[in-house]
Parts: sequence; structure tokens; C-alpha cells
Amino acid sequence: MAQTNLFIGSLAYATTDDTLKAFFEQIGPVASARVITDRESGRSKGFGFVEFEKDEDNQKAVDQLDGKDLDGRAINVSLARPREERPKRDFNGGGGNGGGNRDGGSFRQRSW
Repeated sequence: MAQTNLFIGSLAYATTDDTLKAFFEQIGPVASARVITDRESGRSKGFGFVEFEKDEDNQKAVDQLDGKDLDGRAINVSLARPREERPKRDFNGGGGNGGGNRDGGSFRQRSW
């Protein structure tokens, strides 16, 4: 059976993986706790995921910790939805409507 993650929203930017894990360990043993960060800046995006070792702790955490204060912010705790499969993005400009440099437009190559 697949483990269910909890989605944690409205996190303070100061919240780390460790503080998130410690906060949720009051419910039960935590398998993983992750604050999602921006790839470029490394700054928190304000949400994260927690996975308990026992699935029955998920509902307990939703009931007891939703709306509670963590690092000065009232957090949202809910069961995470399965990740949606999104189509791969094509950055090569392929396709009919709009991608690619068609030798017109604003960028002209020098001809010398």
C-alpha cells in the first residue's frame, strides 16, 4: 500500500525540514518532512509535505494540527492529492503555433 503524504500549506519562510519534522512528531513517528524550495533562490515556497511511518497518523495530524501555529504562521494541514501527470514541456519551439525563431522578429543575425 502506498504511503499517503500530508500537504502542509502557509508555512513561514523560516520553517525548515527539521522544524517541520519536529512539529509533526508530536503526533507520531515521521518518515519524512520536506519544505519545498525555489530552485533558483533556495527560498521556501511556503508549503511542504510530511509522511508518517503509520498511515493512521495522517488523519490525526489533520484533525489536531490544521490551523495551529508553526513559526508564527497558522498552517494548513490536509491529505495530499496524488501528483498529476503533466505533459513534458517542449522548449525547442517545435509545433505549429508560435515557437522558434523564424528569421523575422526582433533578433537579426549579423551578416558579415
